[in-house]
Amino acid sequence: MGRAFEFRKARKLKRWGNMAKTFTRLGKQIAIAVAEGGPDPDNNAHLRAIIATCRHENMPKDNIDRAIKNAIGKDKSAWKSMTYEGYGPHGIAVFVDTLTDNTTRTVADVRSIFNKFSGTLGTMGSLAYLFDHYAMFSFKKPEGIDMDEMVLDLIDYGVSDDFDEEYDEDKDETLITIYGDPKSFALIQKYLEDHNYEITTAEFTYVPNDLKEVTDEQRETIDKMVERLEEFDDVQNVYTNMK
Repeated sequence: MGRAFEFRKARKLKRWGNMAKTFTRLGKQIAIAVAEGGPDPDNNAHLRAIIATCRHENMPKDNIDRAIKNAIGKDKSAWKSMTYEGYGPHGIAVFVDTLTDNTTRTVADVRSIFNKFSGTLGTMGSLAYLFDHYAMFSFKKPEGIDMDEMVLDLIDYGVSDDFDEEYDEDKDETLITIYGDPKSFALIQKYLEDHNYEITTAEFTYVPNDLKEVTDEQRETIDKMVERLEEFDDVQNVYTNMK
C-alpha cells in the first residue's frame, strides 16, 4: 500500500483549493455528465458518481440541483478534457488535468506558470511513462469487509491489491480507496453500488511510478507551482512525481 498511499496522502493536502473552487470544478463535471447521459442520476452512472463526490465534499444539495438544471440541453462539445504535461523546477514531472471551454486560454495559463517556475511544457504523452492511469474509488469502510475477497471479485476489472485505508478525523470515518483499470470504471462502480458500498469519490487519477526525492527548499518551490496552477478554474487536478 506504500506508493499509492503516500501519493494520495500528499495529494489530499493540496487538492481542490478553497470550497468555492471545489464547487466550481464539480459543477463543470456535472455539466459534462448531464450532457453525456441526461439529468437523472438513476439512469446516469457517471452523474451518480459525481453527485457522491459532491456530497462528500459538502456541496449543498441546492448547488447540485442547480448545476444539473443549468446543464440540461447543453452540448457537451462545449467542454474539452485536456491533460498538459511537462517538467517543473528541479526536474519534477507535472501532469495538469483540465476541463475547459477555451483550450487557447487554458494552455496559455498553464504555460505561463511553467515558464514562471523555469519549467518546460512538453507534448501530450511525452511523460506518460512516469505515471500509471487508474480509475479510483473511495468508499466508507463497512463492518467486516474482507478486502482480499473483494479484490478477488474485482480482479477481472483490473483492480489492484494495492489499496489504501485512511481514517478521516474530520468526518470520523474510515475510507477504503481502490485502483482499477480506467476502462472498467463503470463496471467497478456497478459492483460497489450493487454491494451497497457508500462511494465518496469516483474519478480517474494518475499515480507516479517513480517518486523523486527533493529537499525541503525544493519542495517549497514545487508546492508553490502546484498552488498557482490550481488557482485556475479550468484546472481539475495537478499531479507530480515528487516524493
